[in-house]
Amino acid sequence: MLHARRTRLVLIVLVVVAITLITIDFRDGGNSGAHGIGGRLFAPVERLAGDVTGAALRDGAGGSGQEIANLQKQNDQLRAELVQAQVSQTEVAQLTKLLNLTSTKNYKVVTATVIAAGGDYSDTVTLDAGSANGISRNETVLNGDGLVGTVVATTPSTATVQLATDAGTTVGVKLAGSGQIGALTGTAASLSGSAPLKLTLFSSNAKLEPGQELVTFGSVGGRPYVAGVPVGTISAVTTSPGSLTPTALVKPFADFTGLGVVGVVISQ
Repeated sequence: MLHARRTRLVLIVLVVVAITLITIDFRDGGNSGAHGIGGRLFAPVERLAGDVTGAALRDGAGGSGQEIANLQKQNDQLRAELVQAQVSQTEVAQLTKLLNLTSTKNYKVVTATVIAAGGDYSDTVTLDAGSANGISRNETVLNGDGLVGTVVATTPSTATVQLATDAGTTVGVKLAGSGQIGALTGTAASLSGSAPLKLTLFSSNAKLEPGQELVTFGSVGGRPYVAGVPVGTISAVTTSPGSLTPTALVKPFADFTGLGVVGVVISQ
């Protein structure tokens, strides 16, 4: 039992140091040398977390069941803190990318975090900000990679976002190079994240090639979509021989299975 107490003390010290280093790295925008050091500390911390429980079980004959239960509880709490630290680091990176993207546009953006995903018949997510934060229906939602979707419903504290991948979504887009315009539709009926988007251009003379990038064309008054938001790249041309409507499949820039921090463009 003495060994378990000493191991627990070392564990607590390492956790404190690791979280301190991560905090320093956050403030430095992810470029601090503390990032690598904090990461290297996680592995031994997790091994020690297991050692605490193991030591308690080995010494169980000489100690109480309550002591073992207390050690296990502390073990679980420490693991939860480590997971939260890693999640927070991911959200900081996502927020940084979002700010970098929106700083080049004349957007007024309210940041929010995805707190729920999926609907019975639609590809949607729920945000932790709503009408009390100035968010309303038919406003563009994006993240640091590009277009996410549009707001379809709000409460004072939440907003429901229909993702660009939803089968009921149509987005006006244009080719970043030629400026040819068209419509992009989703193909998913529920949260899938990997469903491609379908592109149809309006001009029969438009040339499509894999790798071409698309941005939003924009709506009147910027609702539901503001102009110039990156959308994705053409992954495959699907135009049928003799067809007057060039078509293609598009891989979106945004990772819809890893949404965290997003921005809602507030109408001005």
